[in-house]
Parts: sequence; structure tokens; C-alpha cells
Amino acid sequence: MVVGLCTVELFMAGSQSLKDKRQVLHSLKDRLRGKFNLSIAEVDGQDLWQKAVLGMACVANDGGYVNQVLEQALNVIKGMPAVEIVRAKQELL
Repeated sequence: MVVGLCTVELFMAGSQSLKDKRQVLHSLKDRLRGKFNLSIAEVDGQDLWQKAVLGMACVANDGGYVNQVLEQALNVIKGMPAVEIVRAKQELL
């Protein structure tokens, strides 16, 4: 069993309130869950309205597949105009 973890720090310049931030994150998390079947949660920056840290996890029996899923998820995030990736860290367990 291979567990892939990815931590992504995001910046949302257009967010003017926590409500704006939550709308963007809710949409992003739903899209990633639906497309890649990832476990995803906001793990830091909950009280900041322009910054968020998301934790994503994927479990499979092949490390290459896990890496591919996490990379594709990062590409989806990069394609969203409302968010900017500040930092991303991946690791396989």
C-alpha cells in the first residue's frame, strides 16, 4: 500500500472575506474529490481570508499512480484563476 500526501499553500488575491475564500475552496475541493477521489481538507490558515493550506491524500497499490494523481490534482489547481500556488510539497509513505 502506498499513501501519497500533498500539502499545497494557496494565495487568493481576489478574496475579500472568509466567505469569499470558503466559496473558492469549497468549489476546488468538490472538483478534486469528484475527479480524483482524493481526501482533501484545509489544514492551516482557516482564519486568514487570502491564504489557505490544503492537505490531499491518495491511497493505492502503485506509487507511480499515486504520483500521477497528485500531479494531475496540482495541475487542476494551477488552472484555476482564483488561486495561486505559493508552495506544494509531495511525499509518498
